[in-house]
Amino acid sequence: MMSVLIGVLAGTFGGLAGLGGGVVMIPLMVRFFGFNQHQAHGTSLAALIFTGMTGAVTYSLRGNVDPVAAGVLAATAILTARFGALFAHSLPEWKLKMSFGIFVICVSIILLLKPLYVPSAHAVQGWVWVAVLLACGMAAGFMAGLMGVGGGAIMTPAMVLVLSFSQYLAQGTSLLAMVPAAAVGGYTHWRLGNVVKEVVPGLIVGIIVGTFAGGTLAQWLSEATLRLIFAAVLIWLGLRDIRKSMHLRENFLAVT
Repeated sequence: MMSVLIGVLAGTFGGLAGLGGGVVMIPLMVRFFGFNQHQAHGTSLAALIFTGMTGAVTYSLRGNVDPVAAGVLAATAILTARFGALFAHSLPEWKLKMSFGIFVICVSIILLLKPLYVPSAHAVQGWVWVAVLLACGMAAGFMAGLMGVGGGAIMTPAMVLVLSFSQYLAQGTSLLAMVPAAAVGGYTHWRLGNVVKEVVPGLIVGIIVGTFAGGTLAQWLSEATLRLIFAAVLIWLGLRDIRKSMHLRENFLAVT
């Protein structure tokens, strides 16, 4: 039951903020399930496959998905997601937790700067367009495997600022692109023993419900207020993880 609730919260956050729910799901799994950081990242990424699928379907019904761009993004993301997962597995838990805390704070800053995302007046085309997407997918895939998140925090701003995508089109496209990347990264984490399979079904059910609920609530609530609330929560979570990572570091150094 707790896994369903965590999935609902993660999916609702994703639907409201236009970001993946991994930044919410990971600390909740560590707190309530007692997962170590590696298990939380791997399990989150496995569940986020379905966040991408559900979100992509929702956005595509409104014509806000570019399948060609998503395919180009995914082409490099699926290659680097595996390396991100392997790198995460190689890190001591304190380093992974500290990295996640810093990442979450960066996501909160991106969320606060969202109103400043203005489509470029000079959109790139041709091979430059492809190159930008390939580079963006490469970075997003690695971060997905490493951090257990979808990579939308990287893909969405790049598509808006450089490629002149609308905000909604960029979000829908990034959700579709994250599906194969999350599948590769999630499978790699599973092979490494970082996916707790028992909680995944509940997370999936909750994510599907929460994603639709978040998308509905977003139409009724003030976006500016939501951004401030979510950013404050994420900054608190990030600082909390950084503080905890320092305690883990002390314990790690004490036994080495």
